[in-house]
Amino acid sequence: MPWKECCVVTERAKFVMEWERRWKEARGRVDLAELCRRFGISRQTGYVWVKRYREGGHDVRALDNRSSRPKTSPTVTSAANVETILAARRDHPRWGPRKLVAWLRDRHPSREFPSAATARRILERHGMVSRRRRRRRRAAVPGAPFSEATRPNAVWCIDFKGAITTGDGQRCGPLTIVDAFSRFCIRCELLPEATSEYVMRVLDGAFREYGLPAAVRSDNGPPFASTGAGGLTRLSAWLLRLGIRLERITPGSPQENGRLERFHRSLEHEAASPPKLTWQAQRRAFYLFRVEYNEERPHESLGMKTPASVYVPSASTYPTMLARFEASTFGMSRPVDRQGFIKIDKARVLISAALAGESVQLEPNGNRWEVCFGPLLLGWIVAASPTKLNLRTRPRRSNYVEVSGTSWR
Repeated sequence: MPWKECCVVTERAKFVMEWERRWKEARGRVDLAELCRRFGISRQTGYVWVKRYREGGHDVRALDNRSSRPKTSPTVTSAANVETILAARRDHPRWGPRKLVAWLRDRHPSREFPSAATARRILERHGMVSRRRRRRRRAAVPGAPFSEATRPNAVWCIDFKGAITTGDGQRCGPLTIVDAFSRFCIRCELLPEATSEYVMRVLDGAFREYGLPAAVRSDNGPPFASTGAGGLTRLSAWLLRLGIRLERITPGSPQENGRLERFHRSLEHEAASPPKLTWQAQRRAFYLFRVEYNEERPHESLGMKTPASVYVPSASTYPTMLARFEASTFGMSRPVDRQGFIKIDKARVLISAALAGESVQLEPNGNRWEVCFGPLLLGWIVAASPTKLNLRTRPRRSNYVEVSGTSWR
């Protein structure tokens, strides 16, 4: 025997019809309690249905479901605020509800805006965001911690975003520099080539404007690092002479520079996808994004403050002359020639071409010489034969404490 389907409104109609039949037969005398027990409802519900039926002119349509919406909703979001939220979303299609609400409250302090959850429901109703899928929680991937990024200018993160080809066929690589603590974008510049010379020009302007950071974190690719002694390049040697500590992530571990990677994703979505028609137009798009990112866009990790409101320039000013590293009392200094060699007792020892024109320090340690460039230990000089000297380094291990097989003194 199949299941019988019933409708609530139909059952109400049956109830009032039976009540009306008994009313006519008994001339106004109906045992309503017994009738309600028969239909499995309470007397209060039975009285309500009979009253609605009689007030509706004995029309069963009066028994239809009624809206339970309250007559007044004092906490409902006003139409003006809804339109303002939608307009803000149209102007910033990549911003989520939290950023939108924080940005609107900052720009309209006299108005009361709803919570981020209410703003999300408003955007969902108008088809401007999709419902978020619940993600499975995954184990955190360990990486080099930003233990020193407790204040502005403690660590600057630097890297090249993926190359961009503009509409006129020009290929360029955006160089980005972000302060790890405040997320403030120091620079976002288009460079024709990823060379030490171009990066040094950009950093020179940044140092003159904002001062020197305590450390610079980068990956192990050129022009930030090399496979030579100490992983040094002209750029990294210049930073060391400025008194800036070098931090390098583990190869193949971009999550160790995750704050800059997250910035690159926003940069890609809002200023580089799709690429602009010309190199000048792309450069202007990056400039406008940098201004908005620093001064208008709230950042969740900063408590919905803007990076510009948290960042302050460094107290370490850009020096007019670079520091010269000196050997200790028992050590000695040796100049590096154009090919990257130094001379010791008529023997030539290859150090690194990146240090051409610089000087390295040789410090005695037992029966060998430690070769250093400032605070960076490059390796040891050992005798490969009675007439030949070599520079021996440790096996290559790269992290934020040790650099390319070398360590800090």
